[in-house]
Amino acid sequence: MNDLPFGFSSSNDRDKNDPDKNNGGQSGGGTPGGDPSNPFGFPLGEGGAVDPSQLGQLFSQLGNMFSGMGAGMAGGGSGPVNYDVAANLARRQIGSFTPMLEKEHQAVADAVRLAEVWLDEQTAMPAGIRSTAAWTPVDWLENTLPTWRTLCDPIAEQMSKTMDAGLPEEAKAFAGPMMAMIGQLSGTMYGTQLGQGLGQLAGGVLTSTDIGLPLAPDGLGVLLPEAIARFAEGLDLPAQEIVVFLAAREAAHVRLFAHVPWLKQRLLATVEEYARGIRIDLGGLQNLATEIDPQELFSNPGKLEELMGSAASFEPETTPAQQAALSRLETLLALVEGWVELVVSNALGDRIPSTAALSETMRRRRASGGPAEQTFATLIGLDLRPRKLREAAALWRALTEASDIATRDGVWGHPDLLPDADDLDNPAGFIDRIVGGDVSGIDDAIAELERQFTAESGDGDAEPGDDGRASGGDGEGSDQR
Repeated sequence: MNDLPFGFSSSNDRDKNDPDKNNGGQSGGGTPGGDPSNPFGFPLGEGGAVDPSQLGQLFSQLGNMFSGMGAGMAGGGSGPVNYDVAANLARRQIGSFTPMLEKEHQAVADAVRLAEVWLDEQTAMPAGIRSTAAWTPVDWLENTLPTWRTLCDPIAEQMSKTMDAGLPEEAKAFAGPMMAMIGQLSGTMYGTQLGQGLGQLAGGVLTSTDIGLPLAPDGLGVLLPEAIARFAEGLDLPAQEIVVFLAAREAAHVRLFAHVPWLKQRLLATVEEYARGIRIDLGGLQNLATEIDPQELFSNPGKLEELMGSAASFEPETTPAQQAALSRLETLLALVEGWVELVVSNALGDRIPSTAALSETMRRRRASGGPAEQTFATLIGLDLRPRKLREAAALWRALTEASDIATRDGVWGHPDLLPDADDLDNPAGFIDRIVGGDVSGIDDAIAELERQFTAESGDGDAEPGDDGRASGGDGEGSDQR
């Protein structure tokens, strides 16, 4: 598909620079023209042993063993994740890219404007997009990093605490002042893994909400033209319909997150709840230690990065509490995706013939665990698939048919009103509670919301949206229902 509408250009039409231009020269900090068996230029004694007087220089140069990460090692390492390392690695993985042209920014604005008009007929929620943008992969990386910090910090902090608590006391006493260095190394390890994952994600996401979470700044609607062009090449469908369809999905997601203020906080709070239960088997660290050959590290600068990448990918054991949090998260994501699918299908179905085919494509893309889901699972240890997306879409559709659009969208007014996993399996019971005259759950939820507002008005530190965290979604609302 060579010509996309709205001024988009196919990825085949863009000049691709030589990847070698982005290598940044030597990656290991070796001495040009030096002995290839001694790339760091250390004075070696008899038998290839390192001169003890040069150990300080060795440690000062270890950071350069991370190709493209030298600057990141010096800064950004004070927290649980070294985001300078992550950003540098991600940019290196993204490689060359073509900046967005004005026609592409205008294309996004036109597509979103058209989609918003059609969405107005199918939801009681007003438009949430205040501005639009066409992003390159690097734009996506730089603008979504703040949200990734919010997602990754709790998990990285808990992993660090767990590793520290798991060390024997004698090991802690022996390490002494080196514990701070170990913590910095842990932040670099996680930053390495994060950068690799974000670099992969940046090349494949189609919109800012493509993975089901609002990653862009509030009120901003985003499409990524290069990724959309590649996506369109794999489909035998009109390109113009693909662009408007994706713009409608982005606009619907932004509406929902803009007018349901507790929703984003609930998602992030559930991730934090999952993080609190992380436990790590330190046996992996012991196995890693046996694999380290100092002499090989001297001759192979890439070996340390390989070892650190494997160390950062230890998979913690999932506890029952974590499994419950994951189930709630999957259900909430399914409800979001199901609502978006229904609203977009109803808005575009009579206007764009390929709506049904595109909806099925996107549904399979999310449910099958594509590159985005796999990368996300690696990043924060969660397999975020809306596993009951079809059931969620069917529930929203049945509720709309049994009542009206306003009643359906009103369910998002409070977290305790939302259906849970059991309701997805038994939508008739949920619909009866909403439209069948049993309003006790609604009354209780509204009363609780009023109590929270009263409490917040007397607490200057409270912020809007704290109700999502306070209620926690931990079954309390379900018991009331």
